[in-house]
Amino acid sequence: MKGQKAVLLVNVGTPDNPGKKAVRKYLFQFLNDKRVIDLPWLVRKFLVNVIIVPFRAAKSTQLYRRLWTSEGSPLLTYSIKLANKLNDSLGDNYRVIPAMRYGNPSLTQALKRLERENPATIILMPLFPQYASSTTGSIVEHVFTKMKKWEVLPELKIIDQFFQSPAFIRAYAAQIKKYNPEQYDHILFSYHGLPLRQINKVHPAVNEGNCSCEEDMPAHGVRCYKAACFSTTRLLTRELNLTKENFTTAFQSRLSKNWLTPFSDEIIVDLAKKGKKKLLVAAPSFVTDCLETIIEIGEDYNKIFQENGGEQLTLVSSLNNSGDWVKGLKEIISS
Repeated sequence: MKGQKAVLLVNVGTPDNPGKKAVRKYLFQFLNDKRVIDLPWLVRKFLVNVIIVPFRAAKSTQLYRRLWTSEGSPLLTYSIKLANKLNDSLGDNYRVIPAMRYGNPSLTQALKRLERENPATIILMPLFPQYASSTTGSIVEHVFTKMKKWEVLPELKIIDQFFQSPAFIRAYAAQIKKYNPEQYDHILFSYHGLPLRQINKVHPAVNEGNCSCEEDMPAHGVRCYKAACFSTTRLLTRELNLTKENFTTAFQSRLSKNWLTPFSDEIIVDLAKKGKKKLLVAAPSFVTDCLETIIEIGEDYNKIFQENGGEQLTLVSSLNNSGDWVKGLKEIISS
């Protein structure tokens, strides 16, 4: 194989195509992960296989059809392009492999290939800036489960979160600057939401009402997703020289009221009703554009904003395969 160091760039996944059969297959795999829906086995199986997927598949299929491009899934096409660029940038001692936790290119198949090729080092990088059990935790557990059966174990380096990396902050701030943020009335930093019960497992103070995550990164909360998100906003707004009255942090993609607040869609309605006409939305929990950015924010939130009196909602494109991100990833991986 090319190089003695293999870099696994892992994202959450995407259906193979926007057809209902492929979407159902993807949803079954994704939602049956015990770290994604952290309920007892029997409850999870019944909820996912009998209720959620059968009723959600048709709606999800329509969303993926809206997302799909002539190249296919943006998440997949950007991931492959990013891996190729990073591969060239890192040089001959590295080989960069894109993989998905669910769907294709399969993380399981990538690991089987690496077992045969036996690199000296594997660098595992889940592409999630802030650690969460349902994303990075699931990927790391899956890799451990597969690798424990290997006869020869390589050195394994895990980059389990990188929101505090200056390279990431510089790259994401540079992406935001391309949109001339000073020309907007307000900036919303929208992060993917999580159920409060998952946050509470790591940081019980969130539910006890004495949480300081919005103001600082508590030492005991270093793996607290909520704290990491607010910390990401602080680091980005310092880099951008934004004042507190000009930005808000919120959480999107909720499935119930018992998820992290404030909710992005409600904040957008509130900002529109307060007279904000131009809103810039950045989503720093995503480094690759996908359903949650292109469709949920770029289309659905834009519609909500305009229906409530706003005029223009602009989505900051994710880092995708930009030169700044390739440079940033190289710095993070090589450090």
